[in-house]
Amino acid sequence: MKHKLLNFARQLALMLLVIWTVVSLVTLLIELVPGDPATSILGETSTFEQRANFNHEHGLDRPVFFVSYSAEDGFKWNGIENQYVDYWVGVLHGDLGTSFQTDRPVVDMILERYPATIKLAVASMIIAIGIAVPLGVLSGSRRNSLVDNLGSLVALLGISLPTFVIGPFLVYVFAVKLRVFSPIGSANPEDIVLPAITLGAALSAILTRMIRSSVIEELGEDYVRTARAKGLSERKVLLKHVLKNGLIPVVTILGLQLGVLLAGAIITEKIFSWQGLGLLLLEDGITKRDYRLIQGCVLVISVTYILANSLTDYVYRKLDPRIRLS
Repeated sequence: MKHKLLNFARQLALMLLVIWTVVSLVTLLIELVPGDPATSILGETSTFEQRANFNHEHGLDRPVFFVSYSAEDGFKWNGIENQYVDYWVGVLHGDLGTSFQTDRPVVDMILERYPATIKLAVASMIIAIGIAVPLGVLSGSRRNSLVDNLGSLVALLGISLPTFVIGPFLVYVFAVKLRVFSPIGSANPEDIVLPAITLGAALSAILTRMIRSSVIEELGEDYVRTARAKGLSERKVLLKHVLKNGLIPVVTILGLQLGVLLAGAIITEKIFSWQGLGLLLLEDGITKRDYRLIQGCVLVISVTYILANSLTDYVYRKLDPRIRLS
């Protein structure tokens, strides 16, 4: 019991460290980018007084970090009265700040868009698994056959083609030519089909290659020969033995790829105007230099990614007895 508590405490500390590092790096990087939120939001025609009032209203006239640097004064210690400390104090109280552009709480804006992104990520995973499992099993069980070659070709195309190529291609074929789906939007249930396929294509390719390799490896194990010697059909050997053990490594990839899906959703959501967290981060955060919104979106994505990895690690330990006993 004590050992488990120590492991939990260690993992929790590592998770918090990763979240703090990611958000701190993002805060530093957006400060290094030329420009300022006041000019981006108020416009180039705004006066100096208007920009000064904007900065004072949002606390942007205060030092960002503990230490600042200028060519005239060199390095200067600012103490704890800075934007960085204020932001993390707010986070500890459940407050991610207020959007510079809309004056709305960042938490409310994220909560409005977050379900759409999770919905898209889950749908992409379902499509990827639905393609990869049968294709990977068939390719692995019929090595060097026509099915295997076709599966390898599909996997290669899925890995090679980026989302900004697959997305417009699907829009052109299924929205412009065939008029089966709407090219943009997220109002109707069927609107998720094209962005989910776009986002899940690369994941299905990775999973197909992994499942194929796992099946080939498992087919060479002694327990498979024993099952065949007992008279089990090839279908039962694949489904009850090979597939069960071969899918264990895939669980890890699924957990790791959730973060990739959330990051890749920025491009996909832009292509299809999917009203999710990625589009919020890109159009309302990065484009308008809304620092608080950028920090909030990155914080939520980081937490989601870390929680998914932790859940993956837990499931992996439950599925693999060798890890559970270690």
